[in-house]
Amino acid sequence: MTEVVFYHLLKKPLERALPELLEKSYERGWRVVVQAASDERVEALDALLWTYRDDNFLPHGTPRESEPALQPILLTAAEHNPNGATVRFLIDGAPLPPDAGNYERIVLLFDGEDEDAVAAARTRWGEAKAQGFDVAYWQPDERGRWVKKA
Repeated sequence: MTEVVFYHLLKKPLERALPELLEKSYERGWRVVVQAASDERVEALDALLWTYRDDNFLPHGTPRESEPALQPILLTAAEHNPNGATVRFLIDGAPLPPDAGNYERIVLLFDGEDEDAVAAARTRWGEAKAQGFDVAYWQPDERGRWVKKA
């Protein structure tokens, strides 16, 4: 059963939250595809994942790579899954993909300071429930640690 997990970003921008969550996914051995809204955003995230920490980087790639299927984390603006990921991250308001049921987990990150993003996340929540997926909602506490709220 696919689990759709919502992360409500408050006081932590996507550029900090996404690498943290991707690190945890990578440590668990999960293959991941991250779907952004544009190729420009993919390029920015590609640069970020090489430089977000001085002591580490996340092995990742984009569809421009000669062999995207080999990438443990693939950044894309399309709905495809060339690396055979079992986990899909959706950012920038990306919709649930038509093949959502083929993933073990879909992670939807949304900006809690943006009313449109919150409204879109509520719509996605309803869509996920209507499709029979397990859904979960996480929000940071006052220390910035993720706490499951629903």
